Amino acid sequence: MADLLVVDDDPDLREVLADILGGLGHKVRIACNGEEGLELLDEELPDLVLLDVEMPALDGPGMAYRMLVTNLGKEKIPILLLSGVIDLHLVAAKVGTPYFLGKPYAFEALVPMLERALAERTAPHPQGELAAKSESPPTGVAAQRLRS
Repeated sequence: MADLLVVDDDPDLREVLADILGGLGHKVRIACNGEEGLELLDEELPDLVLLDVEMPALDGPGMAYRMLVTNLGKEKIPILLLSGVIDLHLVAAKVGTPYFLGKPYAFEALVPMLERALAERTAPHPQGELAAKSESPPTGVAAQRLRS
């Protein structure tokens, strides 16, 4: 099965997702915000990131942006946005993912979307502001890694 990273600030939802997805045979790691999610990405790249939008420390779009600019394989990981924000489809378009579900969602809707994302493995292709940021040359640690 797949290696999944669930990034959400709701501890109950993280645990329920981990239990359900683990019960389906997936390996599930969890993070409470984008910063923690990026740390887990540094340890091991998952097959899919299930990502909330609004979180403390680093939100979902911020994590997605940092995944894109590091250009170390993280930019190829499909992202499934799971959020209750208004106009989630617009956030998904900015992040560049075709995979998103609005909260609250039925777990019966999650499984087909998860299976679709894992089958298609479409990497994010950001639009608008996020795309403009990701097209900028990387700086700092990302630039050093690219040069070496």
